[in-house]
Amino acid sequence: MSEKKRGIDELLRIMAALRAPDGGCPWDLEQDFSSIAPYTIEEAYEVADAIDRGDMDDLKDELGDLLLQVVFHAQMAKEAGAFEFSDVSEAICDKMTRRHPHVFAGASIEDAEAQTAAWEVQKQAERAAKNPVDDSALAGIARGLPEWQRAVKLQSRAARTGFDWPDDRPVIAKLREELDELAVEFDAREAAPNDVETQARLREELGDVLFVAANLARHAKVDPGDALRAANRKFERRFRSMEAMAKAEGQAFSELDLKAQEALWFRVKNDT
Repeated sequence: MSEKKRGIDELLRIMAALRAPDGGCPWDLEQDFSSIAPYTIEEAYEVADAIDRGDMDDLKDELGDLLLQVVFHAQMAKEAGAFEFSDVSEAICDKMTRRHPHVFAGASIEDAEAQTAAWEVQKQAERAAKNPVDDSALAGIARGLPEWQRAVKLQSRAARTGFDWPDDRPVIAKLREELDELAVEFDAREAAPNDVETQARLREELGDVLFVAANLARHAKVDPGDALRAANRKFERRFRSMEAMAKAEGQAFSELDLKAQEALWFRVKNDT
């Protein structure tokens, strides 16, 4: 008979021991919510990376690391007398049953699209109950999200009020417009490279370009984070191939001039 696997209770016990004032781990004892938050975000991205690579063994490990982050926060909250892990579990169980009446309360739902709409209505009601003062359609969008993700959420919320382009064509036109405005600011910076106001305008116009690009991704039903991850992988693969080609020819890639580097780039691009 195989040994019984350790469950959440054992993990909670381990976390409590790590945080014990007498005999705990000095590093764990020094941490607070703010210092741990970046690790929580990092672990979530590592989960996504394991999924993207299709590595189930790594995914198991990364999910454990992410669970540890939840337990860590819950332990610190328990020490502060705010809540504990069982409250976290209770809250999410309550939320899931409340938001799925078609599963747990005998309601009917037509399809996944109708469920998504009902989900958003329920979330809006919950947000209004939490903060009745802020009745904006944009209320409750977390400021700690990656900015590309927050941009898409802002745009999606606005779209539910009818404030949206009908299809992708005007979004593409808007992107071209923003790129033209960005080019003007680059020209201005070339004329006055040390001007603070010019640099500020350049940053603003670049932000507009990125915001519209996120909107275009939303209209394409493409997650901009996934698209950028794919672009990053492609660039890394091609760049490493260029380095390998240069090395095979007895040259260091960094010592080649730009024309020679670009020639390698086009060779790699045509091969992939």
